[in-house]
Amino acid sequence: MTLRTLMVINAVVACVFGVAFVLLPWLVYSLYGVESSEQLNYVGQLFGATLLAIALISWPMRNVTEPSARKPIVLAFLVGDTVGFIVSLLGQLNHVVNALGWLTVAIYLLLALGFANFQFRK
Repeated sequence: MTLRTLMVINAVVACVFGVAFVLLPWLVYSLYGVESSEQLNYVGQLFGATLLAIALISWPMRNVTEPSARKPIVLAFLVGDTVGFIVSLLGQLNHVVNALGWLTVAIYLLLALGFANFQFRK
């Protein structure tokens, strides 16, 4: 896989989840078996806004070839996706969400592994 492909995947996943969390947070929560509240919807919409920012960073980065420009973005996504993997795994193991939560664990893990590959590859 190329970094370009990984950036496109990252942009698409972040955009889809971002739009869903901004516009329909209660629906996303219901899919994960979580009861919605006004406060949780607010936090979900903030999370969605952050995901949209990630998508808007990832999309143009797909065409950047200069290593000095790519390296800090790759590191930032690696750290963010690694933390997301750990948090989602702990949540899943503690039964915070239903079985759909394993999809979140898998997405964060695969993205973290992809960015680790580009961060540490010589």
